[in-house]
Amino acid sequence: MEEILKKVLYPGFKKSVVDFGFVKSVDESDDKKRVIITYEIPSSDDEVAQKLNDATVDAFKAEGIEASVNIIRPKKQRETSSRGVNKMPFVKSFVMVSSGKGGVGKSTTTVNLAIAMAMQGKRVGILDGDIYGPNIARMLGKQNEKPTVINETKVKPFENYGIKFISMANLLPDGQALMWRGAMLVKALEQFMSDVEWGELDVLVIDMPPGTGDAQMTMAQQVPVTAGVAVTTPQTVALDDARRSMNMFKKLHIPIAGVVENMSGFICPENNKEYDIFGKGGAEVLAKEYDTQVLAQIPIEMEIRQGGDEGKPIMIAYPSSQSSQRYLKAADKLISFIDKVLQEDLAGNEMIQPIYGVGSTPSACSMKG
Repeated sequence: MEEILKKVLYPGFKKSVVDFGFVKSVDESDDKKRVIITYEIPSSDDEVAQKLNDATVDAFKAEGIEASVNIIRPKKQRETSSRGVNKMPFVKSFVMVSSGKGGVGKSTTTVNLAIAMAMQGKRVGILDGDIYGPNIARMLGKQNEKPTVINETKVKPFENYGIKFISMANLLPDGQALMWRGAMLVKALEQFMSDVEWGELDVLVIDMPPGTGDAQMTMAQQVPVTAGVAVTTPQTVALDDARRSMNMFKKLHIPIAGVVENMSGFICPENNKEYDIFGKGGAEVLAKEYDTQVLAQIPIEMEIRQGGDEGKPIMIAYPSSQSSQRYLKAADKLISFIDKVLQEDLAGNEMIQPIYGVGSTPSACSMKG
């Protein structure tokens, strides 16, 4: 059998599978007319496996022997947004919160989801990637603070409500307009990643600017984004823009965790009834279209706007409110999604179950080694 295997060249090379040491086992039938060859190869490529299977089957067929091929190979790793680059290896997972248009509550979603995850014991940070319109500092009650330099080269992130964060709002005079070209925006985001002493984090939530431009591309290329969250409102025009975010996630190989629908009903403070003043359910249609889930439908509550302006997010100021409870459920779904993606990535580094070649299948006859 070894002489036959020496005729089987590994696809793309002039050396045989025997020379490479890829033959794991050879099981022959008693009459030596049937054989099962098991290989263990370093390639996860389907085409390589198929060619190896066919070459083996043909080589044994020429000798009048029926061969079945069993190939053990690495799992294909998920193609990440950054294609293997990770400028923040101390962060376990990255969540990109995006919207196709402004004014849909993206930053509010970022802050309250982050707090909800922190309440569940996660070490959470927020990177305010909305360089031109940073709101995270105000929403977390730290808009008037300036950064502290540590170790001469690193900036200490701000912290409140158990959340670490960095925002351009803390680096500029209050109200000053930022007029930067794309290259400067990219540089600022890179410094937020490399020059901030984040420490170990379970989740870094990235609050992106509206749209699908330089900021999104920069973040996706610098870190392997674990999950994308699209934020929208029920109106048709907002849903149209949200589709752009979903398409961006797909093109950048970012797993889509789900959709958050803000302004999904209005809870009247007088009678506590919910009215669908802007419509409702558009997020469900969007989620179905992109084979994902609705993480939450957040209603309009006066406390959301008030808490954001005063630096006391609704998750902190009114934890028993309808919105807070829905953010907690959304955080549960998001954490479960992140865990699933990370587990799949981990499994991708292990050997998969043997794949049987299509040339023939293992015989039920008695075999001997």
